[in-house]
Amino acid sequence: MPKQAGPSSGEQAKQLALTKLRQAIVRGEMVPAQRLVENELAEQFGVTRASIRAALIDLAAEGLVERIRNRGSRVRVVTVEEAVAITECRMALEGLCAAKAAVSATEDQLDELTDLGNAMSKAVADGDPVTYSELNHELHTRVREFSGQRTAVELLERLNAQLVRHRFQLALRPGRPQQSLNEHLAVIEAIRARDPQAAESAVRAHLGSVIEALRD
Repeated sequence: MPKQAGPSSGEQAKQLALTKLRQAIVRGEMVPAQRLVENELAEQFGVTRASIRAALIDLAAEGLVERIRNRGSRVRVVTVEEAVAITECRMALEGLCAAKAAVSATEDQLDELTDLGNAMSKAVADGDPVTYSELNHELHTRVREFSGQRTAVELLERLNAQLVRHRFQLALRPGRPQQSLNEHLAVIEAIRARDPQAAESAVRAHLGSVIEALRD
């Protein structure tokens, strides 16, 4: 196999830039409407401008970055109202996925959800909101995956990418992880009980509470 291009260019460099940029946007290190200057970012991450440009195009497709004709790129502003509208769409699609997962998940998959619930409880008990936020994301991903509803999964991936920054900030809000934990455990319990209606209701209740938190 020929040696891959060095990490300053090529696919590897693009992936590195993509990961670093996504993380900086999610964690609020790059703020909404901030201009993303390709030269500066290339220097910062030690990759070529072409790698940065390719990463920015991917992030624009994810809804995290806005490319403005002849003016480069900036961090996309997702307003609270837009975040609420996206969450309302998630409610319908994630409710469907939870109902499907309650019917089609294997015993091993149900055990995986239980393990995630236990890890989330531990993160809350340890006062570790960053880990909790990551596990929260993982749980939603697993429920979608176990549903086998590919169309819903693809739509949700596009919707969720735009909400990552809001979700991360919510997880850091005092008292929010405790409330959200109980809502997630109710979702896991309903799926484990193989009760599709209860699973859908639990997801809707959880996302309804997310909407309230976003509006606060």
